[in-house]
Amino acid sequence: MVLAATKRYTASEYIALEDKAEFKSEFINGEIIPMAGASANHNKIALNVCRLLPLAIGEQTYEIFMSDMRLWLPEYSRYTYPDVMVVSGEPAFVDQRQMEVTNPCLIIEILSSSTQAYDHDSKFRQYRSIPSFWEYVLVYQNGYEVDHYVKESEDRWVLMTYKGEESVIELVSMRIGIRLRDLYKRVKFD
Repeated sequence: MVLAATKRYTASEYIALEDKAEFKSEFINGEIIPMAGASANHNKIALNVCRLLPLAIGEQTYEIFMSDMRLWLPEYSRYTYPDVMVVSGEPAFVDQRQMEVTNPCLIIEILSSSTQAYDHDSKFRQYRSIPSFWEYVLVYQNGYEVDHYVKESEDRWVLMTYKGEESVIELVSMRIGIRLRDLYKRVKFD
């Protein structure tokens, strides 16, 4: 049996295709990977994060981006769409179009059963190649639970797990706390 070769794309070919696409895709080292849709809980949690963060930071100089902003990881030749990214100070973009950011300090991913292992392992390893990145939050959809990684040094990350609606996650990079009850507002657990 002969398998057909998978077409490989350059980053610029991917960008040109993505600009015209009806659905988002990620770019991983020459391959274009279609993204799956998100559940109602996923969307509610993402909306809660993007509602809570601007209120909590007040006049501090952070930029918050939702899942339509691409992240460029040059070391891995990868474009991806994190659920939420926060940049401290001015965002650094790939070019003047301002479609791909390169310097988040905080990335938040909302986990699904199909992405949970990948977000914890491979994606986290790749995110750690970003010099400005030092906080990673993984939010489970089916219960009050959050995994929170904070960078202590170049090769040391500390994991804290928060469970229960009264728990408060302390976002070190932004110096704010968010109650899990607020993070999961209007979310219906199975």
